[in-house]
Amino acid sequence: MKIYFKLAVCCTFLLACSKKEQAGTPATGEPPIDTTGLYAHAHFPMGASINTNLLRNNAVYTALVAKEFNSVTPENVMKMDATEPTQGNFNFGEADYLVSFAQQHGMRVHGHALVWYQALPGWVTSFNGDSTAWENMLKTHIQTEVAHFKGKVVSWDVVNEAIDEDGTLRNNIWLQHLGPDYVARSFQYARQADPDVLLFYNDYGHEYSAVKRAAILSLVTGMKNRGIPIDGIGMQMHTNTTVPDNAIAAAITAVANTGLKVHISELDIAVNPGNDQNMTFTPAIATAQSQKYQNLVKAYNALPAAQQFGITTWDVGDADSWIPPFYHRPDWPLPFDASYKRKDAWQGIVNGLK
Repeated sequence: MKIYFKLAVCCTFLLACSKKEQAGTPATGEPPIDTTGLYAHAHFPMGASINTNLLRNNAVYTALVAKEFNSVTPENVMKMDATEPTQGNFNFGEADYLVSFAQQHGMRVHGHALVWYQALPGWVTSFNGDSTAWENMLKTHIQTEVAHFKGKVVSWDVVNEAIDEDGTLRNNIWLQHLGPDYVARSFQYARQADPDVLLFYNDYGHEYSAVKRAAILSLVTGMKNRGIPIDGIGMQMHTNTTVPDNAIAAAITAVANTGLKVHISELDIAVNPGNDQNMTFTPAIATAQSQKYQNLVKAYNALPAAQQFGITTWDVGDADSWIPPFYHRPDWPLPFDASYKRKDAWQGIVNGLK
C-alpha cells in the first residue's frame, strides 16, 4: 500500500505539473493561472478532513478534494458513535467509502479518532461494569477498528483531547472508569492490532496556552520514555488571525523538539474571534488571513523533513466549517470559499511552502 501510495502520488504530481505547464496567461501582464493542486507545491502531504455525505453528493466538492489534496482524514465517520453504534456491532460502511475514494486517487488516509470523550454512542455513556469490563470494552473497540483498516489507514489519532485547559487530565468518562493510564494503554492496544501503523496523540491549544502545551508534551514524552508506542503529535491548530506568528512558530518548534512526527492536523484560521455578527469578508481581512496561513506554513516547512507528517485543514470550504455554527457567528476560516473557489489563503499556503 505504501509503494502504491508513493507511485500514485508521483504520477499525480507529474500530471499536475504537466497541467501547470499548459496553463495559459489570461491577459497581458497577469500571471498564469495555477492549475496544480495544493499538494503539488509541498514535499509533505497536504490534506483535509472529509465529510463523506458531501463526498457522495456534491460533485464540485468531490472534484476539488481529488485535485487539491493527497491526504484525507475522516471528519466523523471513524469516531466511536459512527463505527460502533451498539456494543459489538461495528459499522464501517461510510469509513470504507472514504478509504476506497482515497485509494482510487492515490491518497493517504489518517484515521481519526479511536478514543475521545465526545462522539460516544449512548451505550457507552450508560455502560455498567467494573474496571475490567470497561477495559475490555475499550480494548475491543480500538483493536477491532484498527484491525479492520490495517494496511489501508497509514496512521491514527489514537487519543484525542485528553488534556484540559488547566493542564490536568480531562475528567472524562475514560479517566473516571479506567484511571490516568488509559491513554498509554490505548496506544498499546492500537500497536498490538497493527504493528506498522503510525500512532498520534492529537490535541488543541499548543499555540495559545503554554500551560496546556507543557502538559501535552509532558504526557507524550512520558509515554515515549516509558517505551509506550507513539510516533507523532497532532497539533490541531484551530487558530485565528489575532494569535501572534511567533507564538505559533514557537509552539511548532516545541512540539518538534520531542523528536516525534508533527502533524498540523485540524488547521483553520478564523477571522472573527470577536463574534462580530455584522462582519463581512473584506479584501483586507482576506489579505490578513492569507498572511497568517503563509507564516504558519513557513514555520512548519522549516522543520526537519523526517518530522513533517503533513498539514491537514479541518474541512474544505467555508460552508463546511464547524466554526460558524459552533460559535453562532459569520466566519471564513478555510482556504476555499463557500463555492469551493480558491481564496487568498490558498495562495498564502503556497507562498509558505516555497
